[in-house]
Amino acid sequence: MKLFISRLMPDGALARARAQYDVTLRAEATKPLTEDEVVAALTTHDALLVTLGDRLTQTVFERAKAAGLRAGLIANFGVGFNHIDVTAARAAGVEVTNTPGAVTDATADIAMTLTLMTCRRAAEGERLARSGEWQGWGPVEMLGQHVTGKTVGIVGFGRIGQAIAQRCHYGFGMDVVYYNRSAKEAAFPARKIDDLHALMGAADIVVVAVPGGNPDLIDANALGAMKPTGVLVNIARGDVVNQDALIDVLQRGAIAGAGLDVYRDEPSIPASLRALDNAVLLPHLGTSTHDARAEMGAMVLDNIDAFAAGQPLPNRV
Repeated sequence: MKLFISRLMPDGALARARAQYDVTLRAEATKPLTEDEVVAALTTHDALLVTLGDRLTQTVFERAKAAGLRAGLIANFGVGFNHIDVTAARAAGVEVTNTPGAVTDATADIAMTLTLMTCRRAAEGERLARSGEWQGWGPVEMLGQHVTGKTVGIVGFGRIGQAIAQRCHYGFGMDVVYYNRSAKEAAFPARKIDDLHALMGAADIVVVAVPGGNPDLIDANALGAMKPTGVLVNIARGDVVNQDALIDVLQRGAIAGAGLDVYRDEPSIPASLRALDNAVLLPHLGTSTHDARAEMGAMVLDNIDAFAAGQPLPNRV
């Protein structure tokens, strides 16, 4: 079976793939596939292993069908798949899989990292310490906010949202409220709030953990419902939060701060956002651990193995 891999992958995943399949590796670390590259891969390979940024649109599948579609599987390296038009893929006879579960702990950990960094102004303090301009400790210098005992509002209460909430409750004694389409059973106290704006106003810290496909869910009105002392953390997808509205409230000091791991037009980050001291910015580090990437590699290969063997796909989306 011919397998196309769009980016450099962890060594274990590449070794396993090469041992089992006829692999074409596109030796790029971060650069997404172009539309022409996707069409070419779909017409010359049986399966594609793709990842974030590799856009597989309706147009791509239509072009591939016209050119002689060969591929039967898109195996996504990652849990989010909003860069793949799943409906168009299935209409073309192509299955899509992802890697749920493998990214949960790493992503929840980065949410806590951003929460602590933003509330305690850690990025700002680190820049000050490196600048050589720090004047020393003082009773009113670099004051941030407690995390312990506060109320956290989780927007999206799936695997990752619940893992974040668990850390907040057990690690920091936080009260947990959440916004989700359906109620969830959790192993710790968590209260569902049905109105998004009510949740935004009730929480001291709002963590966005919804799947992709929810553009501008956190818009100007939702941000306007937050407390002036509120902190927003986004580890979901960049377009879930209206970036222009977020920049506006941060510039005006309408909320205390934001911790971001994702952006609307990655890897581009607006200069106006980069200039803000009350914004903590990370370069999409959510799943960037050796453990998580190894598990993602193993899971994506399990999906490909099942396809090659004609077996039910374990992580079909």
